[in-house]
Amino acid sequence: MAERGQATVELVAALPALLLAALVALQLLAAGYAMTLADGAAEAGALASASGGSAADAARAALPGWAEDDLSVEVKGGRVSVLLRPPSPFAALSKRLTVSSSAAARPAR
Repeated sequence: MAERGQATVELVAALPALLLAALVALQLLAAGYAMTLADGAAEAGALASASGGSAADAARAALPGWAEDDLSVEVKGGRVSVLLRPPSPFAALSKRLTVSSSAAARPAR
C-alpha cells in the first residue's frame, strides 16, 4: 500500500515541465505563423509599390488586426521590408522572436 497515490505525485511533479514545454511549442508556432504573415505582407507591399500604390498601407492591410501594433514597414526603392513581432504573453520574448521579410517588385513595362 506504500505506492498508493504514486501516479498523482509524479503527475504533480511533472506538470510544470509539461506546461513549460507546451508554452515553448506554442510560442515557436506563433513565431512561425508570424513569419508566414510577414512574407505575405512584404509581397503585398511590393506589389502595391510596383503598381503605384502605398506599400505600407498594402502591407498593413495584408495582416490580421492583432498585428497592427507589432508591425514595422520600411520601403526603400522597390524593396519592402516588414518586421513583425509574434504574439506572446511575455513582451521581452516577443521582441527577441521578431521576424522579418522583404520583397521587391518592378513596375510592369
